Amino acid sequence: MDCHTFLRDWSHASASRGFESEAFGGVGGFPLLASSKGDPSQPCIYLSSGIHGDEPSGPQALLGLLNEGFFDDRFHWLICPTLNPTGLEAGIRENSRGVDLNRDYCLCESEEVCSHIAWLKKQEIPQLFLSLHEDWESSGFYYYEINLGGAVSDYKNLLAAAKPYFPPEPEPLIDNHKVTEPGWIHHSEHPDLPEGWPEAIYLAKMGCPISLTFETPSSMPFQKRVGCHQAMVRESIRYCLL
Repeated sequence: MDCHTFLRDWSHASASRGFESEAFGGVGGFPLLASSKGDPSQPCIYLSSGIHGDEPSGPQALLGLLNEGFFDDRFHWLICPTLNPTGLEAGIRENSRGVDLNRDYCLCESEEVCSHIAWLKKQEIPQLFLSLHEDWESSGFYYYEINLGGAVSDYKNLLAAAKPYFPPEPEPLIDNHKVTEPGWIHHSEHPDLPEGWPEAIYLAKMGCPISLTFETPSSMPFQKRVGCHQAMVRESIRYCLL
């Protein structure tokens, strides 16, 4: 992924759609971008992607939604489209120093995560967090849900939105997690490893009531992965409007 080009395109598109963007840090010659839009009195929805550099469909899905005007005035939006720009540029999971950023939200050993946490602490607590990922080991779509008591789109509706792109992942055990239903893992707010916090766990510790982490199969066509992510975002937001 050409991260310089993506960040340029994101900056232009976000400005034209009424977002304010800021660099909350920088690494390897890349800014760490966050974009915000909307009335802070509205419910806050936070979206992120690109924390693993070998998962490029998430950033592209968010850029596509941005270009079509999806992020309108219904909510207060917070978006971090490329949390790992050096990894995205190199096409590797970790950052350029070999750190898996999505396991660093407890120890905070990387510049990217330390800067991101400092930025998150300045924001209001989101009512919904959506995180876009890929999985090289899966053949279908699945998602993690952390729910601290908030309302969320029904499992059946989410899987129906993914169906035109991918079936649910058939394995009963995904990344050592027993599935709640095919394609759905209901995860606690506690990390699998005491010091290996993903971003979603950190958001739960902040008090974010609902976190949905969407996983598309990396072995499948890129545009199908992009389309599936966009469908999941649309369905999640559609439910928020009911």
